[in-house]
Amino acid sequence: MLRAVYHGQVLAETPRTVRVEGNHYFPPESVRRDVLVDSRTKTLCPWKGIARYYSLLTDETALPDAAWYYPHPSPLARRIKNHVAFDPDVDIEGEPEGPSTGLLARLRARMGGHR
Repeated sequence: MLRAVYHGQVLAETPRTVRVEGNHYFPPESVRRDVLVDSRTKTLCPWKGIARYYSLLTDETALPDAAWYYPHPSPLARRIKNHVAFDPDVDIEGEPEGPSTGLLARLRARMGGHR
């Protein structure tokens, strides 16, 4: 199970994420909406499109622009539509569950599972 954690508080939890450019993008249904509020911030990625942001706000803490998502990504980034990635201050913990299907997993399988 993968978790996005900030100061001991779980912000998102899911068996698998989508990895893009080193970031874990959590499925929208796995994210705690009760601690994220819409931000006015928007940024442009040349190949993913326009990112919208959330700020983290709880009784104990606030972190502006703590997470981002692409509501209308480019066709190249369609796998991350509405998935949420987190600021580097948010820890990503755990391991993905289920079979891996990425290139590295296929190469390991061909080599007998050795690293």
